[in-house]
Amino acid sequence: MKGGRLMPYRWKNKIDVDETIVVIKNVLDKESELPNWLVNTIYGSIRDSDPAMTRFFYNEVKKHAPSSLKYFEEGSTRAPI
Repeated sequence: MKGGRLMPYRWKNKIDVDETIVVIKNVLDKESELPNWLVNTIYGSIRDSDPAMTRFFYNEVKKHAPSSLKYFEEGSTRAPI
């Protein structure tokens, strides 16, 4: 962490997105909520990655971790400011 801010992870390919989905699923298998640091990091990836990778992320989340969509939908209360 530099200057108190998370350094976002940019998705470069579908494998990067798939790894993010696996992390989401693993966390939700153990916890009822995604931690703020993870939500913020994924928002950084959504913001900084190629739009095609972002679309792929949303499609994969819908398929494999639909309960996590609440964190990433427009108007989510968990969205970083």
